[in-house]
Amino acid sequence: MKNLSFLDKLFYILNTIIAVLLLLSYLLPFVSPKNIPLFAVLSLLVPVLIVLNGLFVIYWMVKLKKQVLLSSIALTLGFFFSTPFYKVSEKTSALNTDIKVMSYNVKSFDWFQTKNEKNDLKSGFEFITQENPDLILIQEYYQSSKIQLDFPYKYIKKHNNSSNFGMAIYSKLKIINSGSLELKNTHNNIIFVDVLNQKDTIRVYNLHLESLKIKPNEENFGEENSEKLIKRIGTSFKKQADQTALFLEHQKNWKGKQIIGGDFNNTAYSWVYNQIAKDKKDAFIEAGKGFGKTYNYFFPTRIDFMLTDPTAIINRFTTSSVGYSDHYPILSKISWP
Repeated sequence: MKNLSFLDKLFYILNTIIAVLLLLSYLLPFVSPKNIPLFAVLSLLVPVLIVLNGLFVIYWMVKLKKQVLLSSIALTLGFFFSTPFYKVSEKTSALNTDIKVMSYNVKSFDWFQTKNEKNDLKSGFEFITQENPDLILIQEYYQSSKIQLDFPYKYIKKHNNSSNFGMAIYSKLKIINSGSLELKNTHNNIIFVDVLNQKDTIRVYNLHLESLKIKPNEENFGEENSEKLIKRIGTSFKKQADQTALFLEHQKNWKGKQIIGGDFNNTAYSWVYNQIAKDKKDAFIEAGKGFGKTYNYFFPTRIDFMLTDPTAIINRFTTSSVGYSDHYPILSKISWP
């Protein structure tokens, strides 16, 4: 650092901190939030850390300084040990046997009747009709007479008999079995259905894991004490870990074809995601393009996922940046050999 200016020395100290944090994030899949809740918070910052390290690489390259190696090494290691941040190419093939599956946190349908300036559709229901999925997994469902979803089969699980809120799976394929994992001490849940697709039975899970209750687009965001906020997020991460364990225990009893979708309320760099996605295909990684952004926030954030068993063929994955919820719908075409 002898040949660096005072300002560059400050930049390099900051660069070192950010590079070390990114390197530490590669350990996230191996550390349960139940053990170190504070460490799990780092999973939310990984996309930011990647971008900042990329900017430092550019900065040091322009200045022709050897300090470029620090962030370059951190980013290169991430290529081998971390989930892709950006996909350059996509898969757009299709088969007649494809099942078109959508997962959508609809935020209780509270924006679904709002005119979206980005397109000519009158409501989110018309958007769903236009996309014409065979299955739609809905988180934050709200029972209402205004719901315009025409499917022959459905499974709706509300919080309780007196509540209108819950989760739902709508299907064009016949549902022959359904159930709920009945998560405790939360308004979130995990539900499932078994559907018939020709001669095959496919297990479809709809996950809505514990919310972190971070609303960056709301006016009072940032008013909460930072120490209190981190503690609350840590508690939510521990709940997510318990919910993940419950799901994996239930899921291991199913040996057939399966689709797992939903709002994980966590990123692809987290322990939660890596536990659920282990030995499965991520539709975004298999067939998506770009950042795969699923949350309406200024920074690319992917917290909604579509996973399948290893034998599945993912022929398409898209996210649609329509403004009918704080989440974007994800859509995938899936088949089996």
